[in-house]
Amino acid sequence: MRFSGPAIHDGNSDLSGAELLIPIQSKQNMKKTTLFIFAGLQLLLTNCEVENKKSDYGSNGGAYINIRGKKVYYEEYGKGMPLLLLSGGGHSRSIKDFAPCIPGLSEHFRIIAPDTPAQGLSEQPDSISYEILTETMSQLIDSLSVDSLYVMGWSDGGIVGILLAERRADKVRKVIAVGANNGKRGFNIPPEIPLESVVPPSKEVFEKLNKPLIEDYSKLPGKDWVKLLESLSKMVYADEYFSPSIYGRIKIPVMIVVGDRDDISIQHGEEMYKAIKGSQFCVLPNTSHEVFKERPHLINPIAIDFFNALPKQALDTVR
Repeated sequence: MRFSGPAIHDGNSDLSGAELLIPIQSKQNMKKTTLFIFAGLQLLLTNCEVENKKSDYGSNGGAYINIRGKKVYYEEYGKGMPLLLLSGGGHSRSIKDFAPCIPGLSEHFRIIAPDTPAQGLSEQPDSISYEILTETMSQLIDSLSVDSLYVMGWSDGGIVGILLAERRADKVRKVIAVGANNGKRGFNIPPEIPLESVVPPSKEVFEKLNKPLIEDYSKLPGKDWVKLLESLSKMVYADEYFSPSIYGRIKIPVMIVVGDRDDISIQHGEEMYKAIKGSQFCVLPNTSHEVFKERPHLINPIAIDFFNALPKQALDTVR
């Protein structure tokens, strides 16, 4: 979840030739190498936009599980190794954020796509935090009785994915964290703007700027937009979301993904990548924070290759 405001840099930059290259970095024995994937080649593409079937993701006859005293709604598609998709945070976020990619991914995996607490058709708890979201998804994994699974999270869902990588290595085999950060210092903020000046909008400002969003959210059963705003303001604008020591305890393959015009700085993404042993780092060209909406034809084949590769093979490809 990212609030817009005058203090938040829009991330626009001019990277010559960026539309042709996706740099992916990986570490093994402290030795870094870079693999350039030519994104323009048709051989790479799994075009989700063409594949996208007429499915109303997010209200497609899914199921509910009671977790922490609240109903969590989720939908499933496809067969194979389970892949848990975790959406970003905010009043408008839900399963539908992955709509451009679900058709292509469901040809390879059993997609499990929940509405996180307070979003979509899931019930709203009294408050949310990254700890509550992580524990809820951890209990969802156990409730579905899966032996092992992959996780791909976006934005706040990417943060939860990183926390699950450390906490649930008993079941989570690999994680892709897209547009994730650890604290507001990870925001793509111009250097001349003091970090302490980056603050959440007031209720009045948010309401003035987001009337249609508030109206849509208020139509969902049992939703209180002010209560969600209060939780998100505390979460998103914290200096740090989790202890950096968590990075060192992650023992499973992780890929950190950011867009070159993301709300999250490339430098912060690289910082997380360097802190997680054996991780990979991917920068998507000409891409903002809305990775799954803007570049489904890039993120899908990257995810499929990463998840389907054996751990050793995944490292060999970037030596």
